[in-house]
Amino acid sequence: MLTGAVCLSGAAFAHDGGGKAKTPPPPPETPKKYIDPANMDLSVKPGDDFFEYANGAWIKKNAIPADKTSWGSFIMLRDENNKNLISLLNEVSAAPAQPKGSLKQRVGDLFASGMDTIAIEKAGYNPIKGDLQRIDKVSTTQQVLDEMITERLSGDGNALFGVGVGQDSKHPSRNIVSFRQGGTTLPDRDYYLKDDPRSAKIQAAYKKYIVTLFTLTGTPADEAEKNANTIYDLEKTIAGFQKSRIALRDPNASYNKFSVADFSKTTPNLNWAVILPKLKMPGQDTVIVGQPDFFKAADGLLTSVPVSDWKVYLKWQILKGSAGYLSSDFVKASFNFNSVLSGQKVQTPRIERMSGLVDGSLGELLGQLYVEKYFTPAAKAYMVNLVNNLKSTLGDRIKRVDWMSDETKARALKKLAAFTVKIGYPDKWQEYNGIVIDRNDYAGNLKRISIWRYNYNVSQLGKPVDKTRWGMTPPTVNAYYSPVGNEIVFPAGILRFPFFDFGADDAVNYGGIGVVIGHEMTHGFDDQGRQYDADGTLRDWWTKSDADNFTGRAQKVVNEFNGFMPVDTMHIKGALTLGENLADLGGINIAYEAYKKTKQGQSNAKIDGFTGDQRFFLSFAQVWRGAQRPEALAQQLMTDPHSPGKYRTDGTVVNIDAWYTAFDVKPGDKMYKAPADRIKIW
Repeated sequence: MLTGAVCLSGAAFAHDGGGKAKTPPPPPETPKKYIDPANMDLSVKPGDDFFEYANGAWIKKNAIPADKTSWGSFIMLRDENNKNLISLLNEVSAAPAQPKGSLKQRVGDLFASGMDTIAIEKAGYNPIKGDLQRIDKVSTTQQVLDEMITERLSGDGNALFGVGVGQDSKHPSRNIVSFRQGGTTLPDRDYYLKDDPRSAKIQAAYKKYIVTLFTLTGTPADEAEKNANTIYDLEKTIAGFQKSRIALRDPNASYNKFSVADFSKTTPNLNWAVILPKLKMPGQDTVIVGQPDFFKAADGLLTSVPVSDWKVYLKWQILKGSAGYLSSDFVKASFNFNSVLSGQKVQTPRIERMSGLVDGSLGELLGQLYVEKYFTPAAKAYMVNLVNNLKSTLGDRIKRVDWMSDETKARALKKLAAFTVKIGYPDKWQEYNGIVIDRNDYAGNLKRISIWRYNYNVSQLGKPVDKTRWGMTPPTVNAYYSPVGNEIVFPAGILRFPFFDFGADDAVNYGGIGVVIGHEMTHGFDDQGRQYDADGTLRDWWTKSDADNFTGRAQKVVNEFNGFMPVDTMHIKGALTLGENLADLGGINIAYEAYKKTKQGQSNAKIDGFTGDQRFFLSFAQVWRGAQRPEALAQQLMTDPHSPGKYRTDGTVVNIDAWYTAFDVKPGDKMYKAPADRIKIW
């Protein structure tokens, strides 16, 4: 990997004494500054605001681009990966015709169909006219229900509730039908239930959005206005039945197994023995219902809400689900609404949206091209060694914790040993067999992909869980832990600077990708992950005393983050973000201890004026370097289990003794916490 830039001198040639021109030797490469003081605000004491100290100058110099809602390390790397994808897609879509059904034909033609704006404009809203006309014919409650089923089978949304096939978390080798609350459009139920000025602005924008889409299909303005009120009022009623995001974090509360007959008894208007076969899920005797009270309440709406209102609601499912692939007036209306939520000023260029769409639609086809060109076996080998190092370190730390019994420690170590580790890309690729992609049919392509996804999901019933599947595509700049799979997964897309670089010193790599690895490992032992055992079963393996000790320590993290107020009067929801905050705290502790085993970790030598320990913490901080628009930040606080980057940085390092030593943080500094107040868990 290139670790420095080659600089071109001003003169093309030098001359020797005899006047004969010759090419000079290349100038030396400028070493890459992995920790660059030019990005830091050295006027800020690290103990007063570490995030600002580490990143302040960069943030001041880098405005958020108009087509972004935030800008920083993560987004820049995603942009870089997106440029790589666009390069691949331009190449494959312009290549001579490929055999029908081949990888390059489907990837290239899906991209080309999405870029064919002339055909898309000409089509207008014709791709959904038939759907809207079908809904016009609905006249009974049974037909309302049948239309909901039809829309699901066609991949056109989840009207009223969600349903799908997935792992049974108490029998993780089996697939089962599960039901969950749904039926709303805004990002969280509280957008309907709150009446503060920010919520009121979003509610008004949402109604305007509904009016716009209906009028674009020829609905008179007064009728479209009435439709907007009908849809909003119905969704607000549905939102009132929903559990909060914090309540949904309890996996046991969301695990309610019913026989199909008993579930039907709780919903008199919904006979699941009849509905499930229509959903292509025949022969089921039991199902999991995430929120039974929601279904009881939603069931009553089927008969209490007039059929005419349901028809409007069902048309809205089609409209909102398809607006992104219709003509530009629909796309613009969607952007205008979403910009109120996010603060984004300018629509993302179409070519970037289409590369993201191909990644999201045929990600493991495009991913094969991506890893062939941009991911090396050496990077995977490095990651394997790093994961093993951190896994061993976490094991050592579990053995040393002073608040857990030997009995529970043994089970924790068994779970750690059972982790499955996935790096880079799947060993077995999803080939999307049966999806037909037509270069001249963008809307049809997306419809066929949606139908295929639904059919693939329900086809897993009666089959053992396929543990080779991935939940992210290879170019994704992210990572994840699956509690029911007990696996940690690191796509190829994240294995680049500022997370990882072959040319970087250990402090930088351990402070970057090392913390990410430790973060995902810690998720196995956060407030949710700890409730699953070594084979991914939702089962309590803790003694009561140990569970109480964990809960008490975790509550300190909740309290700490509750105190942060990133925008206006909005605080971080410590209970919503607890899992991620625990993972950050565990991840940095594990990575730091693992780093101290390296040669650099045992040295006091400086690079670019910083000790190894300082570089470790600065690397961690620069991963979260960035800024957000206030609207996007407010939405994150409402909906996201991750705290904003500044608080993931400052709220974590204040609990690490080594950070205090590295930066000489002392009483009187704004971030100082007495040793007894520093939170220690893993």
